[in-house]
Amino acid sequence: MTPLDAGARRAILDACDSLREESLDWLFRLVRCPSTLGNEASALNEMERLYRHLGLTPQRIPTDPAKLADHPGFSPPLIDYAGRDNVAAIHRPTSAKGRSLVLQGHVDVVPEGAADMWETPPYAPSIRNGRVYGRGAGDMKAGIVSYAMAFAALRRAGLQPAAEVQMQAVIEEECTGNGALATMLALPKADGVIIPEPGPGLDALYTAEVGVVWAWVTVSGRPAHVRDMQAGINAIEAANIIAGAFKDYEAERNRGEHIHAAFHGVNHPVNVNLGTISGGEWNSSVATRCRIGLRVGVMLGYSARQTKADIEALVAKAATHERLRGAQVKLEFKGFMADACVFPKDTAISALAQRSYAEATGGTLRDYPATGLTDGRHFVLYQGTPCAVFGPDAQDIHGIDESVGIESMHGITRSIALTMAEWCGVEHA
Repeated sequence: MTPLDAGARRAILDACDSLREESLDWLFRLVRCPSTLGNEASALNEMERLYRHLGLTPQRIPTDPAKLADHPGFSPPLIDYAGRDNVAAIHRPTSAKGRSLVLQGHVDVVPEGAADMWETPPYAPSIRNGRVYGRGAGDMKAGIVSYAMAFAALRRAGLQPAAEVQMQAVIEEECTGNGALATMLALPKADGVIIPEPGPGLDALYTAEVGVVWAWVTVSGRPAHVRDMQAGINAIEAANIIAGAFKDYEAERNRGEHIHAAFHGVNHPVNVNLGTISGGEWNSSVATRCRIGLRVGVMLGYSARQTKADIEALVAKAATHERLRGAQVKLEFKGFMADACVFPKDTAISALAQRSYAEATGGTLRDYPATGLTDGRHFVLYQGTPCAVFGPDAQDIHGIDESVGIESMHGITRSIALTMAEWCGVEHA
């Protein structure tokens, strides 16, 4: 593509700057939506409004497990998908001359945890010391607003992309990735993808990410009155024995010979997390049943399917522990069954994103081999589409008082605008 002339660049950047207050307004509107698993409708409706505001026509894209079940990127769902259709919109140029682009982000957020521990309510966004606080502000509603305002900036500058641009707002990035998979498969393959996921306390370019498997173990013991405790089998204690067995596995998977070169220098990249536990009926009764939920990381070079087999073997062995004799152990896999992925820095879209960021902000995107995962894996692993995953400085995502830096968010908006303009080319709006 012919590089943008200086006048167009200046006009686009000036337009980005003029949208600062509008960006914050849209971010606040999205953060006010408590879009946890199963409750994404309000955020999806807000995305419809945002796409219409950009002059685009939104379309709903369902997530249908029956159609996705045989795809290698599919993960077993946790709940039904009714009423939670993904939202997309497509800009089509007057005359397609450039490279097509996907701008993608997820609207779902993780639960807020103990709301009373937040300085301000998690779904009542607030600004403190140049940061927007609220659940989902960083992960990743600021990124969604950035890509939308980048498109708006081109229009305000009297321009528009000279290639097709797809905007995708998807669900379940935090637990399956099935929303992204369904939306990707429903729309035409593009030449490049940008996903503005947050950086870890700084503006960052994802260079790799681990895979993840979610496993659920239910232990059914033998209830008894506490006075006859030894005659029972305490399911809570038994479940914790199984959870503890994963610590040795975690240590083994973090041995140097198992770490891919993309993660060299990263301390402890493969994490196993005991995320949920529920069980028992009464303080004075030996617990009958307990269910634990585990998140198991997958290193590059190892597959989610291999990890699944490891978990099956580990749980089977732990179930033979003497304190589990007579207990019933059930293992299920629901949620992530996701493979690890590399995002090469030298692809055309990533190289352009880095150059645009430097021009837009005067800084450099930090390399980030992520010990979590994103929807970017679908485009790279299953479609062969280069994907640049980079986003603003976010802090305490999945924690208490999650926040995103306002200046960082605007820098990402400016970066995406320049990247889109040069990648797609521009024409008069």
